[in-house]
Amino acid sequence: MTIRVLLADDQALLRSAFRVLVDSEPDMEVVGEAADGAQAVALARATRADVVLMDIRMPGTDGLAATRTISADPELAGVHIVMLTTFEVDEYVVQSLRAGASGFLGKGAEPEELLNAIRIAAAGDALLSPAATKGLIATFLAQGDGQPETRDPARHHERLAALTVREREVLVLVAGGHSNDEIAERLQVSPLTVKTHVNRAMAKLGARDRAQLVVIAYESGLVRPRVE
Repeated sequence: MTIRVLLADDQALLRSAFRVLVDSEPDMEVVGEAADGAQAVALARATRADVVLMDIRMPGTDGLAATRTISADPELAGVHIVMLTTFEVDEYVVQSLRAGASGFLGKGAEPEELLNAIRIAAAGDALLSPAATKGLIATFLAQGDGQPETRDPARHHERLAALTVREREVLVLVAGGHSNDEIAERLQVSPLTVKTHVNRAMAKLGARDRAQLVVIAYESGLVRPRVE
């Protein structure tokens, strides 16, 4: 299956470099290029891309606003967004995750990192670049973004109540950055069983992917931030 990739960045030279890289892979193809967020939203709808490489800072409609729009559209539920940022220690990083992005990657990442990020996002997994430590993400999530309602634990209580004890246990481990195989080993079950629990938790919590499960786990208070 070919992964359909949409490039959204206001720098034409960077888009060209990404296009050459992505199109060189047998399992990927670039299906469109956007110079701003508004174009990215329009092309996401027109191309039904699997993954959007979205620059955070663009003129007009920025990447954050575009991500919110795409994530809020039920018809684009299959579109996964990887945010591209120059500065990985950035308040926009967590805002991006809250907006619905699968994760983020620094623009200075190696080609293989970028290609791997596309594959991870297309599979519905959470993507956090190596420079983005769990402690950093947890700290930003705990601090919030100036909008108290986004981090109100009571807002998630009803949805969390729908989870089984095992699903909550799996959710905590997902938020800890563990893979399905690692969770399976800890709980002494099969990876397929873990995947089933993860999928059920996503469905009950209305999460698009694992990244959104991580956000919900922290914002609900199910997992507490730890700062080393």
